[in-house]
Amino acid sequence: MGDLPLDINIQEPRWDQSTFLGRARHFFTVTDPRNLLLSGDQLEASRNIVQNYRAGVATPGLTEDQLWRAKYVYDSAFHPDTGEKVVLIGRMSAQVPMNMTITGCMLTFYRKTPTVVFWQWVNQSFNAIVNYSNRSGDAPITVRQLGTAYVSATTGAVATALGLKSLTKHLPPLVGRFVPFAAVAAANCINIPLMRQRELQVGIPVTDEAGQRLGHSVTAAKQGIFQVVISRIGMAIPAMAIPPVIMNTLEKKDFLKRRPWLGAPLQVGLVGFCLVFATPLCCALFPQRSSIHVTRLEPELRAEIQAQNPSIDVVYYNKGL
Repeated sequence: MGDLPLDINIQEPRWDQSTFLGRARHFFTVTDPRNLLLSGDQLEASRNIVQNYRAGVATPGLTEDQLWRAKYVYDSAFHPDTGEKVVLIGRMSAQVPMNMTITGCMLTFYRKTPTVVFWQWVNQSFNAIVNYSNRSGDAPITVRQLGTAYVSATTGAVATALGLKSLTKHLPPLVGRFVPFAAVAAANCINIPLMRQRELQVGIPVTDEAGQRLGHSVTAAKQGIFQVVISRIGMAIPAMAIPPVIMNTLEKKDFLKRRPWLGAPLQVGLVGFCLVFATPLCCALFPQRSSIHVTRLEPELRAEIQAQNPSIDVVYYNKGL
């Protein structure tokens, strides 16, 4: 047994999640792209440290800072409900580099229909992986359900992008630059609920304040999915609204006219800069461990909870990311 006390609550984030600042600090750590560079051995070592500590065994010589670092490394790679290791590009730490590349290309190659279709498909394929990997709860989803959701989500996104593109043919070029954002915003409203449809069918786990599972709620799932949709759209606003305005101005300058090949990397860089801040700040809009009043739950679940413990007024759930 090490000198580290065993009363540190690593079930919760390190910073106060009742404040936006605390949630922002938490998500700046969770979305840190450097976590992608960690090896499998490093991830396993962090998992062992966290699981041993939760079991009452502190690794000898471990400091509190090292414990929190291990907790965040563990959280960055493993699903909070299932405990499964999340596929690399589905982790929140992959959001900035992946979205930087995909969004930059969507904003650069928005003029021709084939490139619009291709990059919208790439974007929604990536989003489908992220949405599935960061779903709430541990209810399984069949391959058929997953395939149907993926096809529906990507088709809806591509159709939205093409429809908006056709509507802006006779509008100023700057308006056309915002088609990718409008398509992404609309597609998020389609993709996220479809990829997490299992939650809307069977509900997600709700717990008391101590983390004791009380049942499954579809109402909580709806609220959690709505919060994630808002966060994802907010995440896209700076990255897809600011660079088009800047690029529209720069492309009129002689510097870029003489060096058109600089357009794409410059756009990707601008998007990346925006995403570094927008990703954690928009994830922080709502607490990861959200709450809902018992009176808003389904009648059957509400009755069951009140029968078990009439003093419970609020229950908690993982909203997903």
